[in-house]
Amino acid sequence: MKYDMHIHSKYSSDGILDVKEIIKIAIKRGLNGIAITDHNTIKGGMEAKKYKNADLEIIVGSEIMTEKGEIIGLFLTEEITSNNLQDVIQAIKDQDGIIIIPHPFDEMRHCAFHPGEEDDKFFDGIEVFNSRCIFQRYNDNAIEFARRHKLSITAGSDAHFRNEIGNAGIITEKEDIREAIQKNEIEIFGNRTLLTNHGLTKILKLWRKTNSCI
Repeated sequence: MKYDMHIHSKYSSDGILDVKEIIKIAIKRGLNGIAITDHNTIKGGMEAKKYKNADLEIIVGSEIMTEKGEIIGLFLTEEITSNNLQDVIQAIKDQDGIIIIPHPFDEMRHCAFHPGEEDDKFFDGIEVFNSRCIFQRYNDNAIEFARRHKLSITAGSDAHFRNEIGNAGIITEKEDIREAIQKNEIEIFGNRTLLTNHGLTKILKLWRKTNSCI
């Protein structure tokens, strides 16, 4: 079973992908499941659930900005409106969700959460491979942190464009992906994204910011 655990749709401020398109591409690339983790909303994941397909499992998630950086909630059913870290953690727990730190230690992102040694008790897992980490050392630091604190690991493409879907993720023999993550019975796969995609994301953000002011 092969899953990309970090994908953005048009419901993210820096995303353009239609949910139907994401599903179509994911199946074409041999994925068994995806997590749609739009910024500060579950709209993308909830829409994807409407197109339920026997060939692809949909995990509803959100990448939520807090005062300390972004965290991902997986298996969500309701929107989380707070940006206070402890409130967000509690809101994910209240939904029986799983709490993941995405792209930790990435110094190229102002939004990255940099966990301290005392933070491990708040999270279920950590993303140890993110295709959009420009330097591999950031992923390596995440792997070391996960090992040191015995946290579950995940991975994802962090896709914003078509050519990124399926670039990274997890593989498990378990049919229950939630259990696989919780028991850490998974393997990681992945390749880093093209640098041109980072440039396209910046252009998209600038274009939307400019047009919102018109």
